[in-house]
Amino acid sequence: MTTYAIARHETTEGLDTVRMLWGELLLAIETPPPVEGWPPRETRSFLHTGSAADEPLVVEDRAPLVLREHPAPANLDALDTGLAIERMLYDLADTLAAAVQHTALDDPRRWTFRSPTDPGSRAHGPHWAAVWIEGRVLDEDTTPEEQLDGTLTAPPFDPLPLHLLHEARRTARSAEGRLLRALGLDQRRRAIPDRPCPWCRGELTLHAGPDRPSAVTCSTGPSCTAPVPPDEHGRRIWTGGDLVALHTALDAAQQHIERERAA
Repeated sequence: MTTYAIARHETTEGLDTVRMLWGELLLAIETPPPVEGWPPRETRSFLHTGSAADEPLVVEDRAPLVLREHPAPANLDALDTGLAIERMLYDLADTLAAAVQHTALDDPRRWTFRSPTDPGSRAHGPHWAAVWIEGRVLDEDTTPEEQLDGTLTAPPFDPLPLHLLHEARRTARSAEGRLLRALGLDQRRRAIPDRPCPWCRGELTLHAGPDRPSAVTCSTGPSCTAPVPPDEHGRRIWTGGDLVALHTALDAAQQHIERERAA
């Protein structure tokens, strides 16, 4: 791969991660932070009262964090992460637009700068900012365009210089890293402390990552009586909807322990 190709690939990959997981970050802002990665992110919309069940989370329809009103956040770290990522993407879009943009004022492809009275393109949120940045990174709309009368006009954008491509890569990778850390996806494997298996008291381990669904395994192995199938190593494994059942069982076990202590 050439330097350009590597930088483009890593930039678009980082931007895609931000777009894909942005809805989860918005939900995390409204959900108490997990303890050592528990509960897994797949169960949080189910456990969060009045979220996924009552109001579908459509990322493109949600106003930017810096503009919309929202209740007091339950997770300040997630809110700080969201605000930081928005700022990083918006500032990067401003920088790229100042360097390569030549579109007409009424062109919908144009990135509009904010003013004291108008947020400009920031009003469309970080999803649009990521899409717009990706277009510049991939050098879209950088060739002369034919008009209805057959004449050619200058392209809306210039190709992105290498130094700005590297700046876009740095920003996208940084935003991706912050988002993964906020969602607990930067560590692929971790023990769940003080939460033994409700069926055998074995140690539970959470497996998570940006490119894989969350899963929990029990260290006891095939002798564990949990009503879930084993993985390739013979450990009982919870994935998908089984994680909700595990969450319920863990809560029931904890309540039983608290009742015994109080007796």
